Amino acid sequence: MAAYDSDSSAGEEEEFTETNVLLGYASKDPGDQTTSRLGGRPEWLDESNPPSAALVRCKICKDIMVLLLQLDGELPDRFPGHERRLYVFSCRRKSCRRREGSIRALRSVRIAPGSATETATTKDKKKEEKAKPQEEKPKPQPPSNLGETLFGAKTIGAPSGSVNPFSTTGGSPFSGSSNPFASAGNPFSTSSSAPLTTTTTKPDPEPESKTDPTTEDIKALPKTFAETLSLNTPQPPEISTPPEPWPAESDQQKPYPTSYLSDAEFETLDPTPTPVPQATRMDIDSSDTGASGGGGKGKEDREVFESAMDAAFQRFADRLAQNPEQAIRYEFGGQPLLYSKTDAVGQLFAGPGGSGSGVTVVQGPASGIPRCGNCRAPRVFEVQMTPQAIAELEEDEVSLEGMDWGTIIVGVCERDCQARGVPEGGVGYLEEWAGVQWEELSGGGRR
Repeated sequence: MAAYDSDSSAGEEEEFTETNVLLGYASKDPGDQTTSRLGGRPEWLDESNPPSAALVRCKICKDIMVLLLQLDGELPDRFPGHERRLYVFSCRRKSCRRREGSIRALRSVRIAPGSATETATTKDKKKEEKAKPQEEKPKPQPPSNLGETLFGAKTIGAPSGSVNPFSTTGGSPFSGSSNPFASAGNPFSTSSSAPLTTTTTKPDPEPESKTDPTTEDIKALPKTFAETLSLNTPQPPEISTPPEPWPAESDQQKPYPTSYLSDAEFETLDPTPTPVPQATRMDIDSSDTGASGGGGKGKEDREVFESAMDAAFQRFADRLAQNPEQAIRYEFGGQPLLYSKTDAVGQLFAGPGGSGSGVTVVQGPASGIPRCGNCRAPRVFEVQMTPQAIAELEEDEVSLEGMDWGTIIVGVCERDCQARGVPEGGVGYLEEWAGVQWEELSGGGRR
């Protein structure tokens, strides 16, 4: 019998494309962990030390918001010794929707003692390695156990990992001994020999000026430059605001039902289809519009067609359709998948250096995201929520007027800095950037 031939089998030999984006899937089964989840009430790194309630209040109605996402964000390869979590909150009041401040993001971090010094040393070593000529290396791949780290489960699509034979867990063999050239018996040391004396009488030293030479140098600088660097200017003491206590749970908004992000896999895509020409135009036959007032209908049809051909939204929908159950998309330092390029959030990423296509273009800070308000370091993209998360959160909702965002994008400090005034080993909480792309309304309805 001849083999069955159909058009659907034409591309079977083509390989799927795997990206660096880790997809999280929601389930009612918690699996091996319960930290990463949608809905429910937040669990803090230190339950006895929650964040100030002011960080979780809606900026419009001032009510305590409800949890949308809690994510175990530990990245031991990037931030060793950092225990970190991400939280996304939203206000449930209808009057607050689609308004700035109705959705907020929070980062919690606890840095183990000595980890900050270790991280700084690692960065210095990396700088030294970059300064040396290196052979061309293959494109770096994401850690094989990233899904297990974030979601507590082995990733479905991740490559099989193995122990690194080049691991330096035993310590550097060059760091365990003292410097042989710093011994007390060093004949060139000035500490064991007395300085030579001469019989020449030195004139009496002039009285020292009360003005510090550094101060004179600063005065010689242009005023604006000295003021900019705040040289020789004592910094005012930090004023610590006591944390606002949390109200009783009965006085808070009703939380969404809990779904656990217990499954994860790296995004796989079908072979790239032939792109639609961007210069496509639609010609409307004037004979179909009739002789009386038909031009208005033709104009309306053209607007509907152009709206349907919104490239950014179409790319967003097509990309999600390949893995339709994904609730979150994760890639620290990557690029988010934009719902639109024309709104305020889309314009931040769609500029130079960002394609907004969901494929990493530059591993580094997103130029448009505001800098960290705590340490002024650049922020980078880390995670975004998809419309599937809304379906999971509102599964018990009867009303059709639910959440109306297309995606929520979270940008975090690239250094994973600690809040000021937090002691070593303590837990700190910092607000991070939440960029919300709302569903576009046309003719009173949603797109």
